[in-house]
Amino acid sequence: MESGLAHNDEGACFHCGLPLNGAEFSVIIDDIKQPMCCLGCQAVAQAIVENGLDDFYRYRTEHSPKGDALVPDELQQLAVYDNESVQQSFVRASSSQGSISEASLIVEGIVCAACVWLIEHHLQKIPGILSLQVNLTTHRATVKWDKSQLPLSQILATIRGIGYQAYPFDADRLQNLHDDERKRSLRRIAIAGIGMMQVMMTALALYIGAENMGESARQMLRWAGLIITTPVIIFASSVFFKSAWRELKRRRLGMDVPVSIAIIAAFLASLWATLQGTGEVYFDSVTMFTFFLLLGRYLEMAARHQAGKVADELVRLLPATATRVNADKTQTLVSVSELHAGDTVLIKPGETVPADGEILQGQSSLNEAMLSGESIPLLKQVGDSISGGTINIESPLVMKVQAVGESTILSSIIRLLDQAQLEKPRIAYLADSVAAWFVFGILVMASVVFGAWYVYDAERAFWVTISVLVVTCPCALSLATPVALTTATSSLTRMGVLTTKGHALETLSKVTHIVFDKTGTLTTGQLVVCNQHQFDHAEAHSPQELLALAAGLESASEHPVSHAILSAANCVYDCDQLHSVSGKGVEGIYQGNEYRIGTRVFIEEWLGSESVAQQLDVSSSTGESMASIKPLGFESSNTVVYLASKHQLLAAYELKDQLRKGAKQCIQELHKQGYSTTVLSGDKYEVAQSLADTLAIDHVVAEQLPDQKLAYLKQLQTDGSVVLMVGDGVNDAPVLAGADVSMAMGEGSQLAQVTADMVLMSNSLSVLPEVLDRAKQTRTVVWQNLGWAISYNILAMPMAALGLLAPWMAAIGMSFSSLLVVLNALRLRKKV
Repeated sequence: MESGLAHNDEGACFHCGLPLNGAEFSVIIDDIKQPMCCLGCQAVAQAIVENGLDDFYRYRTEHSPKGDALVPDELQQLAVYDNESVQQSFVRASSSQGSISEASLIVEGIVCAACVWLIEHHLQKIPGILSLQVNLTTHRATVKWDKSQLPLSQILATIRGIGYQAYPFDADRLQNLHDDERKRSLRRIAIAGIGMMQVMMTALALYIGAENMGESARQMLRWAGLIITTPVIIFASSVFFKSAWRELKRRRLGMDVPVSIAIIAAFLASLWATLQGTGEVYFDSVTMFTFFLLLGRYLEMAARHQAGKVADELVRLLPATATRVNADKTQTLVSVSELHAGDTVLIKPGETVPADGEILQGQSSLNEAMLSGESIPLLKQVGDSISGGTINIESPLVMKVQAVGESTILSSIIRLLDQAQLEKPRIAYLADSVAAWFVFGILVMASVVFGAWYVYDAERAFWVTISVLVVTCPCALSLATPVALTTATSSLTRMGVLTTKGHALETLSKVTHIVFDKTGTLTTGQLVVCNQHQFDHAEAHSPQELLALAAGLESASEHPVSHAILSAANCVYDCDQLHSVSGKGVEGIYQGNEYRIGTRVFIEEWLGSESVAQQLDVSSSTGESMASIKPLGFESSNTVVYLASKHQLLAAYELKDQLRKGAKQCIQELHKQGYSTTVLSGDKYEVAQSLADTLAIDHVVAEQLPDQKLAYLKQLQTDGSVVLMVGDGVNDAPVLAGADVSMAMGEGSQLAQVTADMVLMSNSLSVLPEVLDRAKQTRTVVWQNLGWAISYNILAMPMAALGLLAPWMAAIGMSFSSLLVVLNALRLRKKV
């Protein structure tokens, strides 16, 4: 008797009867979409339907237990990842809204681009998941979701539900994953290789001695071939079948579909011939092209691991342990994961900095090569910020931890590198869409070829169709772009250039005009004392004494001028009653006498404008500013500050902004490569022009507000230029965003919030010409790969259709095509 529970109360789970609470899970039961309250109920109900047990719901007398009660082990194991303390190491807040989070995951079981497509498209349909991107090269996934709608454990369970394994990202686990993947691949290759060699002996006997052999002997050889080939099909070829089945379940035609059809068809035809005791067997072909396909995939996998090696190296930069200094000055060796902001850490010489922080004690050189590409160690002292992953070279340092886990600069770099490799340029989307339709075209063409050959020569029809299915698989087409982009971005990272947007390399290769910001880009933005003038009536003091006095006064200020004076002085006098006057300078008392240092106007308030003019030997009627004092030999484009007592001028100091390292070499190389250059600045025209003259820059546009800078950029684009904007990222966000492609200096802004498409971590402009060359080379390699992939299929398909290629030859051709694409992309690892 049918139960009333075949129908469901509105707002309740059809499986367990509990309230839905807004859940949007469902399963089709008896052609009706029935609501489910959770992923567990959905999984159990789906299993009941798929196993043909729909009558369970018609005849049950009460609601079923909640799904997660039926499958407790897996869901309980995954539930641990919903714990916020566990999530600290791999989850970060993605916005000001506390419920939006972003996590880094490892996904096991990915074999090709079709797997990536399946995972991304399936999960993006789930309510609460805002975005999910999977990196084919590194098998890393980045998922952004709303915690208020679903927990992370349900996302992991959903990925498992479609045949893949997902785990929170961990560097050691990633290495273990690569090792396991390599071992499994080698085992499959070994089984296929041994099977191929053994089957070839039976096949040769059938080919050579068939006419002189009795039927019983031929049948014995057929059975021998079947027995040897069966383990190859079950163990070695299963990787193709599993992938194809996943694709077909999601109504997707992937690259393993035609391969699986070819293998299964050839094996079943041979099995039929063996059971019937008559006809051709293809066991040798089955084992042979399984072996060559697996071998090709193994070599391709090894090349992919090599392409993603930089990201892996970055991940493994942080040490496993750190020496924490306790409040009572004792030291404890702890796991890096146990560190928190505010902890004090001892970093011994040769050790790696475990987190981001500020030096409290000590002075030492740090190697920042893996973060910035700068091979020369940099001196760090008390008050300086240091980044996790850098290496202490000389002396012990005591550091206060400021950021750990996903909040560190190293994590930001890894996240941005992943983001760049995940984002696909237009050409990659085109290749993916072509590949998906291409598989459908292969199946249609294979059917046509079989029909034509069946009419022309029925005995060869099957053989030729198998060759068509194998030879035309578009693996190379799908690999052409992602492998090249991954290799190029990894190569640029080694050079100290972080690519943060997927389109950057493609656009960079088309650039015609390069626009530079001035302060912080072509210059360091840090003033230095370049000239010192001592007035005649201050001869009682040496220049060093006056500079020490100036430094003593400036020690009360945080102004860039103060830093320049302090850096130039060998010693600093202790001054009393220091008072900083905004926009003018500093005054104070030294040994009972009052002194001032600052602008000319600030000094004139004490001495009077006429007195100052006379001492400077400049007529007061000229009205000349402090920055244009020709008699002192100072350049009009530089800054001048004055040191004075309450009675007279003592000294004047000329300061100028330092040129950025490699700026002159960069501009020279860019001109040799044919690029047009412009300095775009908000500074005074004479300052910008002086800099342009020094560097031989083509055009100068100065005294520009941010909106005027953007308007100039848009005008260049209107005139047909493809513009690269290089800025410090602090006040150039609109211009960086408006350029066709943009690059920010690494010290200019927080990496995690950078608006530019690329970040120059090394802060050395000398690498810019090489980056532009690498972008052009990347575009060339991508088009070479696409050209080869398309040309190969255009050439191979007719040859296979005409019966000129045996299945094993087709397998070699397809594997060789994919491998050639990967090896061509790996050329980008070399220096230009």
